[in-house]
Amino acid sequence: MHAFRKARAVCAALLTVGTVAAAAAGCSSSGGSAASSSSSGGGGTYTFWDPYPQYNNTSDWAKLVESCGTQAGVTIKRTGFDTTALTTQALLAAQQGKAPNILLVDNPVVSTLAKAGALTTTATNGLATGSVATNILGAGVINGSTYGVPIGANTLALYYNPKILSAAGVNPSSITNWASLTAALAKVKAAGKTGITFSGINTEEGSFQFLPWFWGAGASLTNLDSAQAVAALTLWTTWLKDGYAPNSVIGDTQTTAWQEFQTGDVAFAENGTWQKAAAAAMGAKVIQIPGENGGEAPVPTGGEFFTIPVQSDTATYATSAKIVSCLSATANIVKTDNTLNYIAPTKAGQQAQLTADPSLSSWVSAVAVAQARTGNNLGTKYPVISQQMWTAVQKAESGAATPAAALAAAQSAATAALAK
Repeated sequence: MHAFRKARAVCAALLTVGTVAAAAAGCSSSGGSAASSSSSGGGGTYTFWDPYPQYNNTSDWAKLVESCGTQAGVTIKRTGFDTTALTTQALLAAQQGKAPNILLVDNPVVSTLAKAGALTTTATNGLATGSVATNILGAGVINGSTYGVPIGANTLALYYNPKILSAAGVNPSSITNWASLTAALAKVKAAGKTGITFSGINTEEGSFQFLPWFWGAGASLTNLDSAQAVAALTLWTTWLKDGYAPNSVIGDTQTTAWQEFQTGDVAFAENGTWQKAAAAAMGAKVIQIPGENGGEAPVPTGGEFFTIPVQSDTATYATSAKIVSCLSATANIVKTDNTLNYIAPTKAGQQAQLTADPSLSSWVSAVAVAQARTGNNLGTKYPVISQQMWTAVQKAESGAATPAAALAAAQSAATAALAK
């Protein structure tokens, strides 16, 4: 991409993610120099940014990063950013010609960076994608080109408290669709407990948690006000109206919803892979989120992608690819997954995880039917659609609008925003 056009694309992306840093940077068209201090791809120091500021230099993750650098013959300078800050910093660095050699970013961000011209494709950088499950790789594929490889995937399922279900006379194996789940919630309420908790907040977390029900009804993100979408939102609002879910879900994050489940007074919690250790500690079990008429509902993929940003010294790509290949190797993913809580993106990796921990079988099954939020070439359209979706969920949950009216307004707003 021509330097001037790339600068304009990155500037536009900065404005899209809503950062004031774009103004501070001036969104100039000057290219600058690449950040890598390596010499023609051999030796030197390679920069690596990830969204794991919680892991310091003594952590297993940091030690793995250092080891992969050593194996590639270089030193890695790693910096951990908050997820939102990482997106902003990556766009600014690209605009200034100072991108790190390797970026590990939340999977919906890949399309934003790719559209801005900040990332190389796997065809250019040499990363291998052949063994990665198609549905997990989907978040990194834009218009037929692939812009990275996933470190793994996390997703959502229904945790349940066996003691509450037993006291309420509910067999978890009987829950196969929405009707049987709702019937179970009614029994739990009759037994004096709360049925289900989830995150219905007006952020991406709310959209992330609504998507299994939305997709499980057969709805499409390009048609927010379809009958199927209305059915999904009506399910949630009915649970609230009938007292099966607490009103707190309107403002609950995934963390606060989980904390409600941990009180021992809630039968079910929609939550993710990252809570599996806490769930095991309290004796909670897992079932898949059911589709409206049966089967497993498609769930959204969470997790990060390794990407290789554009560099002025293209000879660095080969070494960056070696480092990424090491970090994403099956053995290393399985080893570090106890910390990162991801399901491996390959069949071989998943089998190795199951061998080490058979209790992961429910999560492997969930990931198998998962979908990328930015898939089907939605790319940077997804954040616009998602914002309108979570706004509609909030309106309906609070009673400010019916599910049909809230979703009709969301579709109208999304159409208008995407037409700009």
